[in-house]
Amino acid sequence: MGKTRRLTKFGAYLRPHWREATLGIIALLMVNGLGVYIPWLIRASIDTLSTNFSLNQVIHYVVLIFSLSSAMWLMRMASRMWLFGVGRQVEFDLKQRIFEHLLQLEPSYFATNTVGDLISRATSDLENIRRLLGFAVLSLANTVFAYALTLPVMLSISVDLTLAALAVYPLMLFLVQLLGNRLRTQQLAVQENLSDISELIQEDISGIALIKIYGQEENERRAFAKKNQQILRSNLDLAKSRNVLFPLITGLASVSSLLIIWLGATRITAGTLAVGDFVALLIYVERLVFPTALLGFTITTYQRGEVSVDRVETILTVTPKIKDATDVIHLPREQVKGELTAKNFSYTYPGSNQEALQNVNFTVTSGETVAVVGPIGSGKSTLANALPRLLDIEPGQLFLDGVDITKIALADLRSAIAYVPQDSFLFSTTIKNNIRYEDPMSKEKEVESAAQLAQLHSEIINFPQQYETIVGERGITLSGGQRQRTALARALLVDAPVLILDDALSSVDNQTATAILKNLSRSSASLSTERKTVIFITHHLSAAAAADRIFVMDKGKIIQTGTQIELLQQPGLYRTLWSQHQVEELLH
Repeated sequence: MGKTRRLTKFGAYLRPHWREATLGIIALLMVNGLGVYIPWLIRASIDTLSTNFSLNQVIHYVVLIFSLSSAMWLMRMASRMWLFGVGRQVEFDLKQRIFEHLLQLEPSYFATNTVGDLISRATSDLENIRRLLGFAVLSLANTVFAYALTLPVMLSISVDLTLAALAVYPLMLFLVQLLGNRLRTQQLAVQENLSDISELIQEDISGIALIKIYGQEENERRAFAKKNQQILRSNLDLAKSRNVLFPLITGLASVSSLLIIWLGATRITAGTLAVGDFVALLIYVERLVFPTALLGFTITTYQRGEVSVDRVETILTVTPKIKDATDVIHLPREQVKGELTAKNFSYTYPGSNQEALQNVNFTVTSGETVAVVGPIGSGKSTLANALPRLLDIEPGQLFLDGVDITKIALADLRSAIAYVPQDSFLFSTTIKNNIRYEDPMSKEKEVESAAQLAQLHSEIINFPQQYETIVGERGITLSGGQRQRTALARALLVDAPVLILDDALSSVDNQTATAILKNLSRSSASLSTERKTVIFITHHLSAAAAADRIFVMDKGKIIQTGTQIELLQQPGLYRTLWSQHQVEELLH
């Protein structure tokens, strides 16, 4: 991103808070105005008292200078509150935007962008932007006002002394420009290394059980030490550059004061410079030392902010691939019958040269239960993910009640389809809250009814806290089968016309899986007599046998369809799979 675009982005971030930013800038202008006037007043008091000393005059000047200094302090505090508050507000706004934007992106985005990196961008990078639009804006405005208001007054007192004091400043700006690009590159390295180590920490904490099972603590320790060392090196490189630049700037700024003292003392001795003018010039030069020295910190903050803006905008500029069509069709859940149709449906994952699905055709009638079986990699999960549009599919291939699903409003489509994926994700809350995730206001009886349909209720009531049992992060306190059935109960409570189970009972025994499947065609919480349309992807062939029809998939195609009896009567893949299943049953 170029500098012009970055400045445009900074302006866009600040625009909603222009009133607070304007008030802060005005207050800062008044602070600098008083900062120029007070030394001028001190100059006048010295000249006056040197010729006509009076205690009343001293008290007058002391009270006046104290009052103005107090007002200056109050306005400085106000400017800091307004401008730092703007930085905090921008940070809040960006956090909200990033989170809402991430919610709109398709699952494939998170397969290529790690959680650790996204968290780093949403935390440390936003902190850098907050400092840029708070501290850096205040510092830059303060520097501009200080020079714009102080220099004319200094020149009016003595042109040659002012120019002598500022003679070192071009060298100072040259050093800033020389080291500025290096600081930005080094800051980028720091941010990227922080993302890497955040990713490693997140993965290791999530997979701590696996690390212990395979005894990989030492390997993970070495991997962390390596990344930690990279952060240390990049931070040290950045610190070296800063420790070269900032002392040079401070030292050069201090040279100005020394020049004023040397030349001013000579002029006073010669009688060509009044003591009041000398004191005023010395104060003015000191006033410029701080904002000039602070320029180095401002540059670092700006460099960090530039890098962070690029990293944050990389997220915000991603356009969701799966979104509502311009000619969107609304299909309320109560009007959905549940008929699913595929017409020459093909799909290829981005970056792959091989089709995951090839010319798939089928019609699942309303209320029908269809089991989908086949070897691993045959395209079953791809089909399951395509139906609720978790994949970016082409229009004109999949239909719900005869309506192209790419035309149906996403909220309506996903309201009509309850989907239980292979990975039964649970939130770190109670079992009850996990089941009623779609509708947190669901009644206890409805939650229990859904759990009964999922063959889970009898186990929950044996827990000490029953439905109030905390399941832990990702459901760690439950067994694999209990996690899957909790996720199934969550989908059943939705009572959607269409239910898709993507091998969601792989950790459940055959008998329980068969009992669940017999209940799935009934409506969940209300237990009405209306049948659901159920797509049941499974490796449990004995459970699949209870379905109305079975689709047999292989290499991205549906190669056989029929009932259990029909498929066993014809040679093919299903008969082979069934024979293998029978052998496994005997061995167990």
